[in-house]
Amino acid sequence: MKKIFHKILSLSMAFVVLFSTMSFTIDMHYCGNTLVDTAIFHQVKTCGMETLAPSNADECAITKNNCCSDQQIAVEGQDELQLSFKTVTIEQQKIVASFDYIYIALFEGLEKNVSLYEEYKPPLVIRCIYKIDETYLI
Repeated sequence: MKKIFHKILSLSMAFVVLFSTMSFTIDMHYCGNTLVDTAIFHQVKTCGMETLAPSNADECAITKNNCCSDQQIAVEGQDELQLSFKTVTIEQQKIVASFDYIYIALFEGLEKNVSLYEEYKPPLVIRCIYKIDETYLI
């Protein structure tokens, strides 16, 4: 059970590190006020209504305002993972070390049933106390 718990915990921590460092962008293409396409890892598909530049600059061309717009949302991941241990004081190191020792000791089981009274023997009876006090059960 302990091994399974450790494997699940290590796998979940690996996913936390992976997703906290991953950065991605979300591209969206709007035609007017309508969302046409959304893409995460590739270029967004357009609706084909963009204005084309005239092929010859000498010709007179009528241009129309573009109703399409592209929006991009960038989610940046964490770049720095290693924390600096130069700022940790000796008292904090002692607290962490003692916490680790106590936490590990909680999960260690005893190998056998330990009796604390094995080395101690009861005292020898020299006199019968009930005869001295003259108390008998009837």
